[in-house]
Amino acid sequence: MFTMQSWIFLFLILCSTQSSCSCCDWIRDHYGTLSREYLSLLDEMGGNITKQDVPVFFPESLYRRMEDAQYEVQVRFLNETIHEIIKLFDENMDAVTWEEKKLDDFLILLHRQFQKLKSCVSPAKKAEGRLESFFKKLNKKVLKEMNYSAQAWELIRKETKYVLEKLYLLVATMHR
Repeated sequence: MFTMQSWIFLFLILCSTQSSCSCCDWIRDHYGTLSREYLSLLDEMGGNITKQDVPVFFPESLYRRMEDAQYEVQVRFLNETIHEIIKLFDENMDAVTWEEKKLDDFLILLHRQFQKLKSCVSPAKKAEGRLESFFKKLNKKVLKEMNYSAQAWELIRKETKYVLEKLYLLVATMHR
């Protein structure tokens, strides 16, 4: 015989399973579309991507580890990475020469992606330290040391595109 507590517990399990599945569906059905849109906007909002090297290197070993991680860990990595990019673009952008409408659209899509991914993961876990460190170094060594210049923002655009392309590829491996 089921008690009221048993029914509540069963209901909560079903709800969490269903929301997890709807999240999986959202990632499978919509993540790629939004990603392609904001990657395109990154290209369109400025001229050609700079050939200059970015003085901070993306943590490739962390990314490779994510390729084999559990699904929830991968989703958390996607979410944390997009959150860090949003924080980076929340700096002094006075010198940016990009087309403002496309920049705004890019940031709106990025926020939308972040919110959808955020609903897929529990907030209790601690952020990945190497990822956070990478973005802090980008902020310091590129933006701050180059005084938030247009050239600094072009380097940020280049690295952002690289990182978002890596996330796009990660999602493709998640659905195999």
